[in-house]
Amino acid sequence: MNKVSNYFRDSYQELVEKVTWPTWSQLQQSTVIVLSATVLITAMVWAMDFAGNQLLKLIYNLFISKGNG
Repeated sequence: MNKVSNYFRDSYQELVEKVTWPTWSQLQQSTVIVLSATVLITAMVWAMDFAGNQLLKLIYNLFISKGNG
């Protein structure tokens, strides 16, 4: 039981004395960066998905039109 209490005491001490917490403005700036990157990556994935879908439709239509001719 002593090891568990030492662990929690040391963890609390590290959080209070050794961890450097960001300021409110740093936290806001990081949040904006993460949200912007998320929107950008989402748009890129959507564009690749849309382009791939259109390409596959084109290929599919080429084979279907040849089969009916």
